Amino acid sequence: MAKTVYVAVSTDILHGGHIQLIKNAATLGDVMIGLFTDEAVASYKRYPLLDYEERKKIFESLKEVKCIVPQETLSFKPNLLKYKPDYVVHGDNWKEGVLSPVRNEVIEVLKSYGGELVEFPYSSNPVYKKLDSYFRDQSSLPDQRRAKLRKMLAMKPVVTAMEAHSGLTGLIVEKTVVYEEGGAHQYDAMWISSLCDSTDKGKPDIELVDMTSRFQTIDELMEVTTKPIVFDGDTGGRTEHFVYLVRSLERMGVSAVIIEDKTGLKKNSLFGTEVEQTQDTIENFCAKISAGEKVKRTNDFMIIARCESLILEQGMEDALERCHAYVDAGADGIMIHSRKKDPAEIYEFCDRFRKTDSTTPIVVVPTSFCHETLEDLSSHGINLVIYANQLMRAAVPAMQEVAETILKNHRSEEVEGELMPFGKIIRMIDELE
Repeated sequence: MAKTVYVAVSTDILHGGHIQLIKNAATLGDVMIGLFTDEAVASYKRYPLLDYEERKKIFESLKEVKCIVPQETLSFKPNLLKYKPDYVVHGDNWKEGVLSPVRNEVIEVLKSYGGELVEFPYSSNPVYKKLDSYFRDQSSLPDQRRAKLRKMLAMKPVVTAMEAHSGLTGLIVEKTVVYEEGGAHQYDAMWISSLCDSTDKGKPDIELVDMTSRFQTIDELMEVTTKPIVFDGDTGGRTEHFVYLVRSLERMGVSAVIIEDKTGLKKNSLFGTEVEQTQDTIENFCAKISAGEKVKRTNDFMIIARCESLILEQGMEDALERCHAYVDAGADGIMIHSRKKDPAEIYEFCDRFRKTDSTTPIVVVPTSFCHETLEDLSSHGINLVIYANQLMRAAVPAMQEVAETILKNHRSEEVEGELMPFGKIIRMIDELE
């Protein structure tokens, strides 16, 4: 009886290096491909250009492949314990770096039942690197990027977005990955906040920064990243202006715009009822949503309605009435906001909303109830969690402290230990090849 050889594959670019690895594996026995699901791929690197079924067809065409099974996590452990292959075959490129913990886990699992890890030299052909770079560039193009958020929301129980207000912060969001317990976690999307966009320019958060300037922030992020972008559209402005905003954002490749149901001069929601804020009528805001939906050219782009009823202390019934009306008007998602540190009212809203609407995505910004985990939020039907201003808030005190320390000591030696070497920062920035 032939032995079973397990080869895990995440790629949607099948090149000579992959084919040679599979041929090498076939000399040891029957090849079982553990094909990473879309969610597993997206958990630790770029979203695949080809979905699971399309990638499966590629490997089905190889005569060396006997069967294909889904691998649903970065960790090999579930599949290894389920199928108990005699061998696991992999390139030798994971002995060091971020995948080394995964390799160590594979060795331990194989040892538990007598399996063996076989590693072949990793192909370092520069052509393959250029291919990967090409496909990465393709995933950053507007049509590819715009569709990613909807796909993520359909694929994952909860999607995360981190605030980015510059090309550099975009790279931080793009490249930050945490590996733990055989799995990987990274941010799924980027949030362009009007608050952080204004703050970065030293301006108050009153819609003072015009759209031309805010579009420049989008361009900076588009140039160096691939993740989907969610845009903070404040109130959306007049309906006649909002339709043009929708067309512009959609054309640029932005995945979603979130607009809030307030009118007049914008005042940040953090102020709540401490300052005068006026909520739009249900009829007017629904008309704005409908107008935006009518001018969309694709179904990929999302208009998400942000309800301020809980912020303005208008009550739970008002929030629910409004959000159901906004969905009926065509909103592709609902954002519910609260200033309270206790998430009870957010959870009550979500639980009650889900009783009559099980599909519309719910978005929250858990700044005030920051102790709640993604698992907590997801258990109440929340689909998109936005960390709306943490990078900006981290940067300001760090820069202030450095500036003050240099002034106090008349030199910069005392801060050097707290600073990242510029060479390390530069290495975050990819060069075109």
